[in-house]
Amino acid sequence: MRHVLRLAVSAGLALTVAAPALAAPACLDAQRKIDEANALRYQFRQEARLGNHDRACDTLDEIGDRYADARDAFEDCGAGVVAIDLRSESRALRTAKSVNRCD
Repeated sequence: MRHVLRLAVSAGLALTVAAPALAAPACLDAQRKIDEANALRYQFRQEARLGNHDRACDTLDEIGDRYADARDAFEDCGAGVVAIDLRSESRALRTAKSVNRCD
């Protein structure tokens, strides 16, 4: 669960860095993907708390997909710094997968 908390803190940092990039209309889709990932992260915590291991692992996969989509969208709209931060989010997500034995 410590890694899940780390993911939440890192996502907050990503949103802080992303704020200037949101001025560009092309970056709105990327922000939407990050919002979806945040909602899925909450869902993951609930599934893990309930002990639904398979669904929790599926949710982690979905979070990874959202981060990848957001990273690509931020790179397309010229917000490369946010894309780099999302790569670190993806690394933290891989750690959470290994801790929860989702590999």
